Amino acid sequence: MNSIQKMVSYAMVVLFVMQFHLPDIAEGITIKDEEELAREFMKVVKSNYKLVTDPVIVNYVNDVGKKLVSAMPEQALTYRFYIIKEEIYNAFAGPGGHVFINSGLFEAMENEEELAGIMAHEIAHVLCRHISEKIERSKKIGIASLAGIVAGVFLGTRGSTEVANAVTLGSIAAAQSANLAYSREDEIQADQIALKYLPMAGYGREGLLSMLKKIRSKQWFGTEQVPGYLSTHPASEDRLAYIGTWIEIHPQKPESMDIERFRLAHARLFALYGDKDAAMRHFESEAAVRKDILAHYGYALVLSRLEKYPEAILQMKMALGKKAFDTGLLTELGRIYFLSGRYEEALKTLSSVSAEASGHPESLFYLGRTQLVLGKLDDAKTSFGMVIEKDADYALAYYFLGEIFGKKEEMDQAHFNLGLYFRKTGDANKALFHLERAAKVAKDPEMKRKIEETIKDIRKEG
Repeated sequence: MNSIQKMVSYAMVVLFVMQFHLPDIAEGITIKDEEELAREFMKVVKSNYKLVTDPVIVNYVNDVGKKLVSAMPEQALTYRFYIIKEEIYNAFAGPGGHVFINSGLFEAMENEEELAGIMAHEIAHVLCRHISEKIERSKKIGIASLAGIVAGVFLGTRGSTEVANAVTLGSIAAAQSANLAYSREDEIQADQIALKYLPMAGYGREGLLSMLKKIRSKQWFGTEQVPGYLSTHPASEDRLAYIGTWIEIHPQKPESMDIERFRLAHARLFALYGDKDAAMRHFESEAAVRKDILAHYGYALVLSRLEKYPEAILQMKMALGKKAFDTGLLTELGRIYFLSGRYEEALKTLSSVSAEASGHPESLFYLGRTQLVLGKLDDAKTSFGMVIEKDADYALAYYFLGEIFGKKEEMDQAHFNLGLYFRKTGDANKALFHLERAAKVAKDPEMKRKIEETIKDIRKEG
């Protein structure tokens, strides 16, 4: 039997099993233990890698993730989805429902179906508790060390933190890393569950297959360039074969997807966070040849990144000429006005956008910054407060609220908001410094209680 026949034979066996039985979900460490591990894991991630925090991109990716999770059985963990600024093709699910996609892999995607395919596979690893089940065998290692090893498996380590250095050296760490890597059976199970639930969330299954093929095509490069995804999620030929066969046997028409939102997030990621020179060449060419909204939008973002504000404003206005009154385009025009120091024009543009009932956190944020520069402190306080109402994790809004309260000499609120900012950005020491200062000067009993509870929570998190 030749290799192709073997693959087809294997695929048919797997398809038979998939049709009648999904393997039992593994049991692992307790949810509480996994959440503790997740906190330590996130410290390692944040200290070694840059997360893309752009709300337009992050909110879109999280909305796709939530759509997928809502189609699956109810789970105890709360899922969160992140983009890591890394060119190498990789995506993985860390402990506690934290799912990561590298920016390079996102840039390689052509549509929302491909994004959903990869995310469904990663969510399936969490649903099956593959990591927690393997960690159960490694509980003799301390949580902090174990978090570093898990990060080493999925991310690689850069040696920039004490934890990463300590846990990625030596035979014990190497042995534990091997134990934590996904098995062939884990990959099959994650594929099975992704293929089952993608249609329930309204997506086609072809996106998973096309992305695995893209990842696989990178393998001909030298060993240092092999996608990280292949080391932790082996994209073997038999996997590709049975996924392809399953799709052929079970044709399905997906629901309509948010094409425009994907294209916007995709263009924004490349323009603002990809290679500057490559992005400039790409969008300059697109704006000259295609002359569509997305081309002018992307070109404007690259130009603003390079501080070429007059040209950026011109390109954003050209985009608006094709879709007048678009809130996303107007928000970006207002942001560029602000960055270029044209504050009155920024105020006028952003006020018009934020006046809508659906005022977007990004437009409100830059409206607040403009109002702050112009000395409109109460207006700015209201704008930043609205940002937090709509997105409680918008860290910079707390920072500028702290600045506003400082100018108004309300020092308990100033230190409290600065403490929340540093907590959101992962700097526990600075958070505690400001919160302890806030507790000392707070006179209102309810405010003092709130501050002290926040201090307790931070100390409990370690």
